[in-house]
Parts: sequence; structure tokens; C-alpha cells
Amino acid sequence: MEEHNNRIPRTLPVLHINNVVMFPYLLMPLVVTDEESRLVIDHALAHDKTMAFFLDREKSGPNDIGLNEIGTAVTILRMLRNQDGSISLLLQGTSRIRFQRVIQREPFIMVDVESIHEQSVEDTEIHAYRTIAIELMEKIASESTILNNEMIAGLSNIKQSGRVADIIAGNLDLQIDDRQIILETIDLKKRFKHLNNCLAEMIRQMRLENTIRSNIQLEMSEDQRRYYLREQLDAIRKELGENDEVSKEILKWKELIDKNNLPDYVEEVAREELARLATMQPAASEYAVLRNYLDWIVNMPWTTFSKDRLDLGRIEKILTHDHYGLEKPKERVLEYIAVKNLKGSLKGPILCFVGPPGTGKTSIGQSVARALKRKFIRMSLGGIHDEAEIRGHRRTYIGAMPGKIMMEIKRQGTANPVFMLDEIDKLGRDFRGDPASALLEVLDPEQNHSFVDNYLNLPFDLSEVMFITTANSLDTIPPALRDRMEIIEFSSYLENDKIQIARHYLIPKEKDANGLANYKITFRKSALQELIRYYVREAGVRNLQRRIGSIYRKIARQISAGNIDPRVIDANSVKDYLGPRKFSLELANRKPEVGIATGLAWTSYGGEILFCETTRMPGKGAIVLTGLLGDVMKESARIALSHLKANSQKYGIDPRELDKIDLHIHFPSGAVPKDGPSAGITLTTALASLFTGRKVKHDLAMTGEITLTGKVLGIGGLKEKFLAAKRAGITHLILPRENEETISDFSTDILAGMEITWVDNVKEVLDLVLLPASKTRPRAPKRTVAKP
Repeated sequence: MEEHNNRIPRTLPVLHINNVVMFPYLLMPLVVTDEESRLVIDHALAHDKTMAFFLDREKSGPNDIGLNEIGTAVTILRMLRNQDGSISLLLQGTSRIRFQRVIQREPFIMVDVESIHEQSVEDTEIHAYRTIAIELMEKIASESTILNNEMIAGLSNIKQSGRVADIIAGNLDLQIDDRQIILETIDLKKRFKHLNNCLAEMIRQMRLENTIRSNIQLEMSEDQRRYYLREQLDAIRKELGENDEVSKEILKWKELIDKNNLPDYVEEVAREELARLATMQPAASEYAVLRNYLDWIVNMPWTTFSKDRLDLGRIEKILTHDHYGLEKPKERVLEYIAVKNLKGSLKGPILCFVGPPGTGKTSIGQSVARALKRKFIRMSLGGIHDEAEIRGHRRTYIGAMPGKIMMEIKRQGTANPVFMLDEIDKLGRDFRGDPASALLEVLDPEQNHSFVDNYLNLPFDLSEVMFITTANSLDTIPPALRDRMEIIEFSSYLENDKIQIARHYLIPKEKDANGLANYKITFRKSALQELIRYYVREAGVRNLQRRIGSIYRKIARQISAGNIDPRVIDANSVKDYLGPRKFSLELANRKPEVGIATGLAWTSYGGEILFCETTRMPGKGAIVLTGLLGDVMKESARIALSHLKANSQKYGIDPRELDKIDLHIHFPSGAVPKDGPSAGITLTTALASLFTGRKVKHDLAMTGEITLTGKVLGIGGLKEKFLAAKRAGITHLILPRENEETISDFSTDILAGMEITWVDNVKEVLDLVLLPASKTRPRAPKRTVAKP
């Protein structure tokens, strides 16, 4: 101690504060702002970082500079200059000092000081005083939370009793006069006696305050307590300038909750969240989140339903007016309305319209909504990978929102719209979840009466919603999801259907869209036939509408240039508007050939004619397959070849030749992917024709899967293949007998003029389609020379 005190300079700059007492060995943060104090600190930093710290007194007596006689020498441990000019300090006391005389008054005070040594001899009475002081500290800690129990426990380990007294006085909120008296008292017995009296007085005051506080809480009723707290809250808000604004918003939410006729479980949650909102500051980050959630649950149409139109005759008239054909979808909608009319209430059906593009799947959903006088919602599912698009996000995430189903229902303001989920077969899945699995609950009438969105976290009744989904193919829809929907197939349109649709829907629509409603322009039937046969090749009518629109745009340009003669569009004038034909009737240019057979294919875009070409070349029995074929189709080619090899004698094939040749099988339109087993008999026929040299009839088409034993198995997509053959002008089809029952529900328009041969095995096919072998070689085709 003496060695440390000897290091204190005799002359020190003075830092004097009127409300702070510093004790030796204690750390204290301090902020100074006046110029004199800044000069004192600069002087101390330039020398040994030591200052004299005195409490200010009135300027009277021999000490006319207003300093107490006893102060503390302090050392600057850390210093920070703030942007506002103030200085933040961390000081540590080193020892008591006694003021002796003034050395300098301006620009800051410097004085001579004398170090005061602590009393080194401690007797039993001093130790008793010390023990009492520590016990009093423990009682203070039990009455309040202002003291650290670890600090109190550490006092017992300090050897110097004077240091214990200083630590206690420095860590308690004593009166400034009592703190100065303890600092000035050098005798340890007197110092502890005064300290213990201060501690006892502090304990008495704490106990009295706790007793009064307890009595007030016991006497205050619950209503009084709420009133008291509410008044305090209002006073705080008024002080912050938020009272009127917040109160108005809370009242607005209360009115909305009362007005919107919410279900009981929703109203309970809304009032709980509103109570939380009322206690929050608008500047809090949670405030906006909670306000957004309240907006959603209060304004959702929990019990708002549009009234259905149940007049069957009027509904049927609207559906017929909007769409030509499509008898099955119309019939199913009318059945739903009839049952609801009889029963009064009915769970919404889950219909799935499946068919090629452009056949009216999406547009009929709008007509159903118009017929029922319901709101219409369309949501495209194509390419959706995130499950949260269906179910929403949890409220814990930043920027969380409900899923699109709840968003669209809120936007339309009704709980029973017609909801169309478009392109359900094109859903994706990745690390963000599986949207198809999220739709299992939505599209199940037995579960969707309590659909829970992750954001709202409240059950919403979707059972009154009429869900309609659309797809081009069922293959990519998960079986569990497909099982929940009623499948209604949309078939390709016949030529006559397309003509009627063009006349009644497409031509008026495009004429009006291109500003020609007031001009007389006639579209002849021959022009529509020309368009359908040679300018578009599709199952639906979307491209046909584009071609009609293109013709009208060219007419609009001519009229704008001053040519306003009446127009009649026939087959001959189509070429003037659209240029040369884009497609040709391939079968018209074909004739019976060796190694070429005509098959039928079915894709998600409708039926197609498929030509199978084969050729042979010297080799070692290898087989080459081209035309962008899938694995299943390649397997069908190998099955066909194996069957013909195994039954070579039956079909008149020399097996020795097969080991000396290589085969090449090709399907034209090589950029279009092809797969499936239904080309089996087409492949077998083409190979048998190649091996036997017998030509294949060109005016018929075939489809069917084969086995190694030569059986012909049933296939799918028969209606689309049927329509593809009809569009191509083929009137004779060879089909598997297993599909004989399939055509029972085909319309008479599809079957009209078609000849069908049902087969069970490959031999029946080959006997029917292979012409007798020709013994004479065909003449070379006559060459023609184009004239300029």
C-alpha cells in the first residue's frame, strides 16, 4: 500500500464533481462535458494519467476554491472522445488524499496533496463491525434485486477491512453526504459504525416500501387495477404522441370483428391478437406482423357465400351457348346442380378435365361459374415447385403470406367460388416440398371442410368450393391425387366440329378483336376446310383461331389502306392470305410399299399418324432404331423381330438370310419423342413385309401391343387414335379385340364411315394387310422435267 501511495505525484490536476464521491480501488465510468474537465484530462494523459478527485463544496473558509479536504487519487484506465465533444472515462481509485494548498487556479486547478495511509492494525471489534456490515448487505439483497450475490460472497475473501467498507459504500445508493463522511473517516471503527447505521436505515426504508406496496395491491380490486394500468398506458402513449392514432385503430379492428360475423373460433383468436396489438408500440417490428395477420383473419370470407342459380334450363342454355359439343362435362355439371337442387346442400365435386390442348377445358370452367352465378378463380399450377404456394408460410418467417388458395378466396370475397386449378399434370417438386401432396387435402371432399393454411393456422371450409382441374395427360399425376378426382375426358374435335366452332365462336370473336365488326366479311365453309386440312394439324382449335385472326389482320391492313370492298373468303383465297399449304395429306401421295406400315400414336396433344419404315443392308444381324424412340418402343421392335425369327417358317421367311443382314427401323419426324408398346403390330407388319417382299396396304392403319407368342393386346387412347385416322382420311382400322368394348361410348359422328377389323394375333394382321408377292420387278418411275 505504501509503495503504491508513494507513486502518486505530490502535485495533481483536480477533477471536481458536485454529485460524485470516488472510493479507492473501485472502478467508475464517468462522462464529462465542461472545458475545464477536458483540460484536466488532457494534462493527466500527457503525464502519468493520475488526477485528484474531489467533491465540490461551497466556496467559504480557508478553502476558497470549494473543495473538500479529503478526496481520492484516481487513474484513467480508458478514455473515449465522443462526437458531441464529451469525453467518456473509466476511472479507478488508488488511495485517499488530503488537500494541502493550491498551486494553480487557471485554466484548471492544480493542488498539492498528501497520501493518506489505511489503518494496518485490525482488532476483534473491527472484524465484528465488518461481519455485521456483510450481513446487512445480504439482507438488502434479499429485499431487492439491486445487488449481485456473487459480489457479496466475495467480500469475505478480502483481507483489508477498510477496502470492504469502501466497496460496500461505493456499490450502494447512499446519500452523497454519507458517502463523503465514509471517505473522510480514516478510523476503521468509526467508518464501519457510520456505514452500518446507513445500511440499517436503508433496510428499514426498503421494508416499509415493500409493506406499503403489498397493502396497496391487496386493497386494489381487479377493476381498479385494470383502470390504474390503463391510465398509466394512456399516459405513456400520450407522452409519446401515439394515443389518438392507436386508439382509433384498435376501435376500427373491434368494429370489424363485431361486423364480419366471424365463426366463434376465429373471433376468439382475433380478439386475443387484438389485445396483444393494443399493448404494442407501433414502432415495434412485431406490430406490423400482427396487424397483417389480423387483416387476413378478419377479412376472410368465413361465412360469405354467393347464392347459386339452380335453374337447370337456363344453365343448360348458357353452357350450350358458350361451347359447342363437350356433352360429358355439361352433363356432369347439370347432374351436380340437379342433386344440389333436391338436397339443398352438397359438397363441391372435384372434376378433372383431361384432353389435348385447345379443346375448351379452361374456358368451360368460366362458363360453369357464369351459369351458377359464382365467382371464378383460375390458378395455374404449371411449374410450381414450392409447397408454400398451396399451404402458405409459417408466421415466423419474414414476409410470410398465405397460400394462393386462401389469397384468391379472400380476393373474390366468397367461400364457394368455382376454383379452376389449371395444368395439374405439370406440377413439380424439389427441396421446397411436394405441391401435389399438399393438394391431397385440398382436393378431398372428406377432408377439405377443415383445410388449415400454415399462415392463418385456422381451419377454413373448402367443401362448398367447386374445384375443377385440367390436364393434358394423367400419367404424371400421382395416383393418390388422381384417385380424389372425377376424370372427364375431352376428345379431339372432328372436322365438322371445328367448322361449327369456327362459325359460331372463333370467327365472331376474331372479327371483333381486329376491329372488323362493322364490315361484311364472309367465311365460306370451303375456306374453313382448307384451313383445317392444310394449315393446322391439331386436336383442338387454338391454332385454327390464330389462322383466322391472321386472315382478319391482313384484311384490316387492306381496309386501313383504303380498300374497303366486301370480302368473301373461300378455299382459293386462303393461299393469298396465309401463303402455301403447311401440311399435305400424306396418305394421298402414298401407295403400297415394301417395309412401310401405317400406325397410330397417342400423345398428350392428341392422336397422330405414325409411319414405320424399315430397310435391310448386308451385315451380321444388327438392328438400328432411329426417330427419337423411347425404351418401351425399342423393346417392341426387338419383340417383333424375335417373333418373326421364331416363326420364320410360318411366315415364309428364310432364317439364314436374317444373319447376313443388318436392319434399320425408322419413324419419321425424328425430333418428336415417341414411346409406348402400341406400335407393336405396326413394327411386326413392316418387318414381315421387308423379309417376305410383300407390299403393305397403304389405306389402312393399325395399333396394338404384341407378345413374343404373337398375341395382340389392348391399348389406350383409342378415341384420340380414331380421330387422328379420321382426320388423315383413313377409313379402315385394325384394332385389338380387347378394345372392342371401348368404342361403345363413341359418338356416331366418330364411327361414321369407319371400317374396323378386330384381331387377336399377328398372323391375322399379316394375312389382312400384306398383298400377295409380286413376281415382276416394279418399273422405274417416269422422270419429269420442270418447264420454266
